[in-house]
Amino acid sequence: MLDHVFLSVTNLKRSIDFYERILAPLGISHVIDYDGAHGPAGHPDLKGFGRDGRVAFWLRLGNADAGAAHIGFVANSIEEVDAFYKEAIAAGATDQGAPGARLHYDPRYYAANVLDPDGYSLEAVYKSWQHPQP
Repeated sequence: MLDHVFLSVTNLKRSIDFYERILAPLGISHVIDYDGAHGPAGHPDLKGFGRDGRVAFWLRLGNADAGAAHIGFVANSIEEVDAFYKEAIAAGATDQGAPGARLHYDPRYYAANVLDPDGYSLEAVYKSWQHPQP
């Protein structure tokens, strides 16, 4: 449903390094930079992350409002959720929920939750019913 999301961060280099590390287990990487000078007046510089030829998650320098966003990233397996969490904690994220089933949603909803360096709520989630079974 969504094509892209911009997230304002207070330290662009720190956030790029953080997201490069924690999104790698999900197959998401830093794939493009956009120079805001090429856009309309006032357009910010952007750092784009994506996978499979689609860039949907963008960082921009600005004022962070941690309570303004919760971002859930699709994981393709329980193992990807676990790896996301491990890398996030190693990269300095704050634990907000170790990997496991989120029974309050559905027994097949497996996720891990952390806060990024600006305090944004992040989640890696595997919903088995949304993935084809071999």
